[in-house]
Amino acid sequence: MPEFENKTILITGGSSGIGRSTAIAFAKEGANVVVSSRREAEGIETVELVKDAGGKGHFVQGDVSKSQDVQKMVGESVSKFGGLDFAFNNAGIEGKPFIPTADLEEADWHQLININLTGVFLSMKYQIPEILKRGGGAIVNMSSIAGLKGSLIGIGYVASKHGVAGATKTAALEYAAQGIRINAVCPAIIETDMTDRAGALEDDSDLKNMLLAKHPIGRFGQPMEVADVVVWLCSEKSSFVTGQTIPIDGGYLT
Repeated sequence: MPEFENKTILITGGSSGIGRSTAIAFAKEGANVVVSSRREAEGIETVELVKDAGGKGHFVQGDVSKSQDVQKMVGESVSKFGGLDFAFNNAGIEGKPFIPTADLEEADWHQLININLTGVFLSMKYQIPEILKRGGGAIVNMSSIAGLKGSLIGIGYVASKHGVAGATKTAALEYAAQGIRINAVCPAIIETDMTDRAGALEDDSDLKNMLLAKHPIGRFGQPMEVADVVVWLCSEKSSFVTGQTIPIDGGYLT
């Protein structure tokens, strides 16, 4: 029997990119997959891909920066599939990249923090009680290599991802003895729509060439390469791993 059969995972930001790939990866392992995002059409499309991959899926529209929306996501996960075992708190935005600190608008700062960091806090706040009811499980949060080092990508993004790393470690310590393992993944450049919007995928651009040079492996990552690590972190194969911020970076931080 597949390890995740009859188990339920909630994936925020599941309408595209890493979130979508992770939903499909869990579906292939037999999981019930609840997909949440602000974009309804793309989220429903992910659910169809989940079903095509052999899993059961459900879509909940919502914004992770809003408490009532997060409670709805968690509540529908429980009502639809009987409980919650795992979560991948993936929802996030890039904001306006490469803007110096003194030039960043306060509204842009607050939006980044609200979605990227407060969204992870709210998600864990409401997921943890339900996972405890199942006797334990695992949560994976989306940080970034920008959560492990400084970066010119922008102060709001970098601060939010450092915050996710710290929140992950703290929550992991709080709930380790109660059977919930909490870790974060920290990707480098992954080929997604978000990366494309930042201009990093434009052929032969100075930005792309500069970023490629920082990846000793010689290429950017693919969404499924992050998804595979998320699946592993939720599996029994990582049963002694908690409180970690795991780079998926092609050697970027080496």
